[in-house]
Amino acid sequence: MTVTPLAAHAADRPAPAFRGRIGRDARSGHYAVPGRYRLHLSTACPGGLRIAVAHSLLGLDTVCPATHLPAVPDCPEGGHSVLRPLYEASAHRYPGPAIAPVLSDDWSGRIVSTHAPDIMRDLDRRFGGDRPSLYPCGAESEIEAVERMCAQGIEQAAQRAGSAGGAPVERDRALGMLLETMGALERRLEGRTYLIRDEITAADVELWVALVQLDTVHRNHLDASAVQRIADHPALWAYARRLAAHPAFGGHLDLDGIERRHHARCQGLEAAGAAVQILDWATHAAG
Repeated sequence: MTVTPLAAHAADRPAPAFRGRIGRDARSGHYAVPGRYRLHLSTACPGGLRIAVAHSLLGLDTVCPATHLPAVPDCPEGGHSVLRPLYEASAHRYPGPAIAPVLSDDWSGRIVSTHAPDIMRDLDRRFGGDRPSLYPCGAESEIEAVERMCAQGIEQAAQRAGSAGGAPVERDRALGMLLETMGALERRLEGRTYLIRDEITAADVELWVALVQLDTVHRNHLDASAVQRIADHPALWAYARRLAAHPAFGGHLDLDGIERRHHARCQGLEAAGAAVQILDWATHAAG
């Protein structure tokens, strides 16, 4: 997959507080043992939704159990009070918010990682077993390119395009980047079922969650004409609809939770695009 490099922007995804990895053997400290690790996540959060989908695709319910958190964090700084003991056990007098997602080590009672991409890769590589890999050999650079496109060209661009405080020229430029990115992905998906291979990979998880966020969150701050231009990518939205019907994807789609989380955190103004829903996710999502 050929990708035009995107200009660097400050990441909207928070920097990970912990970034340990699950290694191959006992020398790594955090080595792979079924039942040792636990996920703590909210599927109303994009990072949590990505991990939950990957976790289901890999069939890891018993190998690495998941604890699901409320859609709206209960701490004023955006953290979950139930995660505070883990954070404080992992870093003495930890000053930041106890945010999800978290991969914890039940043996030590400490956090391994709060970095969603690393967590997904370790689940796949250390516990994936005989299932098709979400990170197949030779696909890493393509998957990383899709991650950048989703983070910068969709999520960040959509957020800037709908920013009430942004200058019109900046909003127009951001919308242009969003549409350019979607156009590239649209062309890639024409005649294809999945994005980079003939089976589901992590690239599909990334893109699907980005499209969910675009339609359920970001369009609320865009004007109607912008949303109509976003909707005018039939291959992309047909792809999103197909994946929503897959239990590992649609089964984790908490539309009410996403809405409540958005309204609890959002400080922007609602625009006319809020009335122009692109997909009826509830109809297409597998329960």
